[in-house]
Amino acid sequence: MLRARPIHYTSRPKDWTTILEALGLVKTVDDDEWQEFDAGSGRLALGHVEHGHPLDGSTLFSVEVGDVDEFVRRTEETGTQAEVHETPEATTARISADDGFEFFAFPATRAADGSWATSPDADPALAVVASWVSPLVEMSANVLRGIGAKPRSADDESATFNTKNGGILQVIHGADAGNGVLAFKYDAGLDPLLAQLTQAGVEARISEGILYVANPDAAGGAAPASIVVERVPA
Repeated sequence: MLRARPIHYTSRPKDWTTILEALGLVKTVDDDEWQEFDAGSGRLALGHVEHGHPLDGSTLFSVEVGDVDEFVRRTEETGTQAEVHETPEATTARISADDGFEFFAFPATRAADGSWATSPDADPALAVVASWVSPLVEMSANVLRGIGAKPRSADDESATFNTKNGGILQVIHGADAGNGVLAFKYDAGLDPLLAQLTQAGVEARISEGILYVANPDAAGGAAPASIVVERVPA
């Protein structure tokens, strides 16, 4: 089991909740400073931090897996660095890459029917995209292959992967290794999404086939101006 589940930290969780629900995500966890949302493909965690916190407006690349110990065993068999990492909250897996980047695999929770499916009420056309910026795209892509992600597309500047249980992982070339910004892909026309956002009072526009949604974190100068929703090519 492998699913994209980035973590976005924000001092504006109410604004983000409005945006995510207008995009068709469904809130499945609401625990004070921590919320989780299901998309049709992939999931997103939303962590509340105070304004000015170093993480405010940032998104951490991460995934969910069914069995942490088994995930670590299989990942190490591919030659990818992984280890069990204990925290007070949960047992996770830490994956390390040669560019110095580290990310975590968190234990997933089964749906009510016992499967790994996301909420049936989430928009099935929307996919969460978790991005990793790396100076070594091909090396980072090998790490994602090592954790079980399936190649989707690749060129000199990027590599994109599907996960077995939902969501998209991508590596984007950059000078320094780090976390990329949160984005989404949509496998249908964008006009209905724009209408839903407008109805919810969210500023958004479509330009050259891409939906740009005003990013609430940009007000503090800690994030890009827009959240990007890109239509999946036919």
